[in-house]
Amino acid sequence: MNWIYNPWPWYVSGPLIALVLFVLLMIGKRFGMSSNLRTMCTICGAGKASGFFRFDWKAQRWNLILAFGVVIGGFIANTFLSTDTAVQLNPEVVADLQSKGFESAGQAYMPDSLFSNDALTDPKVLILLIVGGFLVGFGARYAGGCTSGHAISGLSDLQLPSLIAVFGFFIGGLLMVHLLFPLIF
Repeated sequence: MNWIYNPWPWYVSGPLIALVLFVLLMIGKRFGMSSNLRTMCTICGAGKASGFFRFDWKAQRWNLILAFGVVIGGFIANTFLSTDTAVQLNPEVVADLQSKGFESAGQAYMPDSLFSNDALTDPKVLILLIVGGFLVGFGARYAGGCTSGHAISGLSDLQLPSLIAVFGFFIGGLLMVHLLFPLIF
């Protein structure tokens, strides 16, 4: 079982991702997680308020099952297949993050200063999470998909809008990390 506890090398995981995308392409399906939000809103009756939500959601049931599988798989991997949850970061990055107040840098995937139960009582953290969540959710739908959807699925379909979106994601990420992140923290 040791092979399943360690990260898989790119030459195993990469072809597996490509195989999944190839199969979806051959059966006429498009991979995407952010489109499930539209489907769930449609199921809940949002079509009464907006034409964007008026579509045949039953044709997207397969994608909801895929999203459910991703959640269950993530839970199983985190709960039963994770032996060391520390993130391996460059010591200089850890020191820089800790100087900005992220004491758990290099020890956890999610920083305690933003995602612990105690952090949710801090108004600044709540505002950052709500605004960030709105921007990510709105941006994913406005861009026609999320970062991984465009970068993995859209680029593999040779879609020019996905290439433009991926360039935008990288530029936005660089601006956030080097300009906005130091101002916020």
